[in-house]
Amino acid sequence: MISKMPLVILAGGMGTRIAAEGELRPKPMLDVGERPIIWHIMKHYSTFGISEFIVCLGFKGNIIRDYFLSYHSRDVSISLDLADGIPGKGVPSKGDEDWTVHLVETGRTALTGSRLVQASQFIGDRTFLMTYGDGLSDVDVNELVGFHRSHSGLATLTTVHPRSRFGHLTLGPEGRIEDFSEKPISREWINGGHFVLEPQALDFVDGDEAWETGPMKRLSLEGKAFAYEHEGFWMPIDTQRELSEANDLWLSSAPPWKTW
Repeated sequence: MISKMPLVILAGGMGTRIAAEGELRPKPMLDVGERPIIWHIMKHYSTFGISEFIVCLGFKGNIIRDYFLSYHSRDVSISLDLADGIPGKGVPSKGDEDWTVHLVETGRTALTGSRLVQASQFIGDRTFLMTYGDGLSDVDVNELVGFHRSHSGLATLTTVHPRSRFGHLTLGPEGRIEDFSEKPISREWINGGHFVLEPQALDFVDGDEAWETGPMKRLSLEGKAFAYEHEGFWMPIDTQRELSEANDLWLSSAPPWKTW
């Protein structure tokens, strides 16, 4: 059952390409609306019945840890007895998230393959989902898992069409512009995250290495990796501009990743 699968979220990297915001907080904790990116990801997966999350911590992991430790005291009225150091009574949170969250300290500098291996203590022998904590998508997790179950591989990667960061020109004679497209969608396929993995896939990790360049390459060479083609919405948040665009979309009438 898909509801028995845990989702591993890689949330330990440094946001080196998002200027000052990424230096102060891990990228998964940057706000879209009034909630961090990681919350949006978890809400999307919970739409498909996922309720167990394994978060791999690293860079400024305490910020993520503190967020979940104080989760039910957010957005509520609360009384505190500071003189005695005893928490007072608060209004219970009205959130509907019936989630189990494992926070795994995987080290500030560990690469993604190593972080996954360290998360295996909570994975056990189960098929599991994995994604990055710095992007938004409307990927259909039911279809993704169904595709994974249709083949004999150990790994399924969701592949997507990237959006160009720049406008695209088609030029004619004498430099005449014949067509102009603002940030068109490429027809190439790239790694969009949103993996489904068998626990045996972790045997392909060799020490502290990136999941994307070591294990996935070996799995591919042995015919154990497959790609699920996602034609829908997908948006990485690597820059301040992309973060601003995500916030603008959230304020629109229908944020494309809001499946709940």
